[in-house]
Order: sequence, then C-alpha cells, then structure tokens
Amino acid sequence: MADAKVIPFDEDRPRRRIPRRVRAVPAADPVVEPPAAPEPAPPAAPGDGWDRRIAGGLAFLRRRVTGDYEVDDFGYDKELTDQVLMSLMRPLFDKYFRVEVKGVENIPAEGGALIVANHSGTLPLDGLMLQVAVHDHHPAERHLRLLAADLVFMLPVVNELARKAGHTLACAEDAQRLLEAGELVGVMPEGFKGIGKPFGDRYKLQRFGRGGFVSTALRAGTPIVPCSIVGAEEIYPMVGNAKTLARLLGIPYFPITPTFPWLGPLGALPLPTKWTIQFGEPIPTDGYAAEAAEDPMLMFNLTDQVREQIQHTLYKLLVQRRSVFF
Repeated sequence: MADAKVIPFDEDRPRRRIPRRVRAVPAADPVVEPPAAPEPAPPAAPGDGWDRRIAGGLAFLRRRVTGDYEVDDFGYDKELTDQVLMSLMRPLFDKYFRVEVKGVENIPAEGGALIVANHSGTLPLDGLMLQVAVHDHHPAERHLRLLAADLVFMLPVVNELARKAGHTLACAEDAQRLLEAGELVGVMPEGFKGIGKPFGDRYKLQRFGRGGFVSTALRAGTPIVPCSIVGAEEIYPMVGNAKTLARLLGIPYFPITPTFPWLGPLGALPLPTKWTIQFGEPIPTDGYAAEAAEDPMLMFNLTDQVREQIQHTLYKLLVQRRSVFF
C-alpha cells in the first residue's frame, strides 16, 4: 500500500491578504507657548524708604518756612494735622490706650454730621482720641472738628495747636458754619461738669445743657451721631478737688488723684486703661420744619433721646468689659 501523502489543509487555496486597519491619529493642537513672565522689578535699595521720608520731611519744612501752606477761616491746618499732630497722637491711641472702635459705619461718608459724645477723664484726652478714631478707622478718613471750651483758647501754645488741629470755639454760629460746609463736628455737651466729676460718679452722664447742639443740627439739617467712650474715666481717678487752688489759678477745678500731685510730674502720667469708642445709629434731623429749631419741647425731647442712647451704650459696654486695663 502506497504511502499516503499528507496534504496540508488549505494549501491549495489562494491566500488573501487582510488589509491592516490604520487608526487615524487626530492632528495635535498647536502648542501655544505661555507668555513670558515679566521681569521682576529690581529690589529697592535699603535706603530708598528713608530717602523718601527725608525728602518728604524736608519738603514739609520748606513749605512751613516759606508759608506755602493753607489754613481755613478757623485756622485749621490740614497738612500739619495729618503729618505731625495725628502722628503724635497715634502711639497713645494704638499702643497706650489700645482703643477699640465700633460702629464707625454709622458716620456718614460725606456731608455734615454732628457727633455727640460723653466727656470724662480730668484732662480732655478723650476728645483727641475721638479725633484719631474717626480719621483712622473711617473708610473716607474724615476729619473731626471738635468744639472746645473758652479755656482751651486762652492757654498759650494750646490755643495755637487747637486751632491748627481743627478745633474751634463751642458756639452755635461756628458749629453751624462747619456743618453747612459738610464737615464732621464733635461736641461733648457735659463740658467741665463731665470732665471734672469725681471718680465716684464715673460713667454717670451729667446734664447736657439746654439742647443747643440739637438746635444747631436742626438748622443745618444734619444727622446727630451719639458716641459712647469707655476707658477715659479711669486714666486720672479724681478723688478730690482743691477748689481754693483752682480759683487762684482761674481753672474750673484742681484735680487730686492717687498719684497727683504727690508724685510730681510723674503723677500727671495717665493710667494705661483699655478704651472702647462706639458710634451709635444716627438720628436724622432733615425731616423737621425750619421752625423746629425754635421749639423748646422738641429740643428737650431730642436732647434726652441722645443722652439716653449714650448712657445705655455706656452701661452695655461696661457689662461687656473684662477689665479696666485689658
């Protein structure tokens, strides 16, 4: 039997070439090179800041010597106040009394307004701290024009500095002119009764007078912003008043504190109490008729409303206060 020949399977079939599938590759997105980073500015030389300060200081002195600066009708010198006087008061405000400011948004951003605050502390440092609070914490950096007592303008040096800082005599005519000119005006109706009261009466508001500040605000049509200051009462605890010596010196009172006059000049250093200044909601006056400023009953009611709002806020802040010094 002949050997069988093994025929491979499909050997006689023509082989078909299976085409290879070619996968389309999408075209690559064009490469966009990022913009070159700007070259960093060369570092400022260590002395550049001091150079600018020195140059600014020399320019300031030159303007003072040559008289090339402006003051208004009341003697207010804005440049001197911003460059010198406010700079002298800020360390007291920020570091010594560590003043906390609340409700500054209640002060209008523009236009006139009358800020009415309590008065205390034996020496009127509360007015100066109030001035710094308004300027440094208000978004518009507004300047406060304080109404001061006659005694301030009788003292040498103090008289000139008060005028330069924007303070003016506490009279209705000057206050109305400032309000109608769109200025912020500050008044402390307690006067010497508040600043010179004994330590046992601290944070108890004294009489607000006959409402002259309300009448002024009504005539000018400007809002009244109540303001409460806590912390000033304790800087000079007044435990006594040498009335005979005060009459000889021609001053309202001669304070006796635990440190003054026993420690001499050192006793005149205020205690480093912690302050809080809070501005309340404004009381509008533009809705009253022109003759409302002559209505004594309305004057009394508005004056009492302002006083009660300040007193209530004082009590509230005292309850919240943790310590006199911290």
